[in-house]
Amino acid sequence: MFTGHPKGLYRLFFIEMWERLAFYTMVGILMLYATDTETGGLGLSKVVGNEIYGLYLAFVYFTPYLGGLIADRFLGYRRSVLIGGLFFALGFYLMSIFGRTPFVLGLVCLCLGNGFFKPNISAMVGNLYKKGDPKRDFGFNLFYMGINIGSFLANFVAAFARNQIGGWSAVFLCAMVGMLIGVVLLLASWKVLAAADRPPERSAEDTSFGEVAGRILSPALACGVLGYYAASWWLPTSLPIRPATCGFLAGVLPVLFFFVRLPSRVSEAERTGLRALLPIYLAGATFFMVLHLNGSAIMAWGRDKTSRDLSWAPASLKSDALPAYYANAPRSTPRPSRENLLPVEAPLASMFGQNRLSTTALEQAQRALPAEVRVEELPADGTAPSEAQKAWQKRAVKVYAAVELAEESDARGARTITAKIADGAQPVRSVAFVRTLASGATVPLFLTDRDLMARIYAGDPPTLAPGEWLQVVNPELFKSLNGLFVILLTPLVVMAFGALQRAGRSISTARKIFLGLALTTLSLGLMVLAGVVSEDGATKVSWAWLVLFYLVLTTGELCLSPMALSLVTKLSPKRLVGLTMGGWFVATSFGNNFSGFFGGLESQVAPTTFFLLLAAIAAAVATLIFLLLPRLDRALEKYGA
Repeated sequence: MFTGHPKGLYRLFFIEMWERLAFYTMVGILMLYATDTETGGLGLSKVVGNEIYGLYLAFVYFTPYLGGLIADRFLGYRRSVLIGGLFFALGFYLMSIFGRTPFVLGLVCLCLGNGFFKPNISAMVGNLYKKGDPKRDFGFNLFYMGINIGSFLANFVAAFARNQIGGWSAVFLCAMVGMLIGVVLLLASWKVLAAADRPPERSAEDTSFGEVAGRILSPALACGVLGYYAASWWLPTSLPIRPATCGFLAGVLPVLFFFVRLPSRVSEAERTGLRALLPIYLAGATFFMVLHLNGSAIMAWGRDKTSRDLSWAPASLKSDALPAYYANAPRSTPRPSRENLLPVEAPLASMFGQNRLSTTALEQAQRALPAEVRVEELPADGTAPSEAQKAWQKRAVKVYAAVELAEESDARGARTITAKIADGAQPVRSVAFVRTLASGATVPLFLTDRDLMARIYAGDPPTLAPGEWLQVVNPELFKSLNGLFVILLTPLVVMAFGALQRAGRSISTARKIFLGLALTTLSLGLMVLAGVVSEDGATKVSWAWLVLFYLVLTTGELCLSPMALSLVTKLSPKRLVGLTMGGWFVATSFGNNFSGFFGGLESQVAPTTFFLLLAAIAAAVATLIFLLLPRLDRALEKYGA
């Protein structure tokens, strides 16, 4: 597995590892940041936050279609990867600047960066090997391990940066630094990687770039705009799908139609291979729809329905369990002392949690404070805080001249209040609410909704001493289980397939893809059981359920994803590898958009129903691939793949 590969493979391995570390550092917190209402996030509703996550992942995997096309015909692979890396770094920097405009611009840069980077570095791996080289599959397995080392480390970086360095902004800056390391490695390996590149090439048989713009991109834009406005006008507001999602799904249809028709536009010798790619694209879309729930529905499961008070976890990866954590915690879970909290009305609690308090709201709160509670002014001009102020800064809130409140309710009646400030607005003050205890000590307070406070102390649960908080691990850490299992299981899976090959019982690439989908279905079945154990989310359950889910899903991933990447390079004409690799990512994009849609749906239906629906979809696609196995195997045999 590890020997006999072209020397450029390990250069690409480390470049991709750093890029994926940066990418997944940000992706692991994107939905959490968008929906956070307790630690200074955007405070959006779960449906909107998941829509942003789904649309971002959809576009970030849609742009490789264009990136592959541009690399094939104009730039070549190395230059495309370099441009992508620089766009990535700029996007992470913009997202570190608080405000909706830099947030959106940052996401746009990340989508462009991935478009140039992702399909072309994968194509470079394939270009290192001669056609029919048995080492090619193993090379992609190694490359895939590099991806997942980055994915595994990313969530530890995110948790540490968020807890110990500087909140959400620090995470985005750490991602930028990781991406720049990858860019430096690429430049240092420029000559070595010439063997993986090739000059841009165009053929008279190719679809021209103008034709792509006229027949694909323009119809995609038109369909997307039409789908958005049609959904805005006619879609019932009670449905969990939103106009932007409808617009994307409508817009991607002309692109999918292009790939369906692509086999009819090439020579007869090339046609069978391109047709065989279509069910592989469907399998990929389905798998990544499930896998990327790890940043939406599965992330929400880890945050809201999983017990995270793990005594053995390092302190640097833990943070205070704030009031929302206890809404469905077992009665045996110790709550913070009532003296740590200040019950207030919901709008004020939401502004406090989102770290955006208006001057008017502060004045109203001050008039209603108990005698033992006061508002302490904190330095906002760079002045060094006193020792007492350092302890209070953990619960500091920024005060703005104006804060706009927007309220939404989901299908279950759960209310979300978003506190908005104008882009570029600067805080006029920084304050903390402080309580003086009977002992004379002071504790900074967390402002929480009165109704939530009543719920978390129902049944007289045990409480901690004043000033203390239960420490829980960050929910994004569970996402690292996927990367960890890829690293641990890759050698085992490769050895298992190698042993079968030596015994004359090798499994074809197509059958490995079917096996991957079958295991994906099984992983969702485990989450159905977890939903039953949690009484449909009424009580938190063990983190062991997430371990089992990721163990089975990752085994399926190793059977499917690297094999599909390898298959695209085997069945495609060499001059179209970048384009067909882009097609793989368009299919992934389609599935990713549904990851966001289902992430929003997760908060509105019972967990057992939710995971049963997903399992049924995965099982249906697995059945289709099983029925097509004879045809796929014949195509592989024809091309000597």
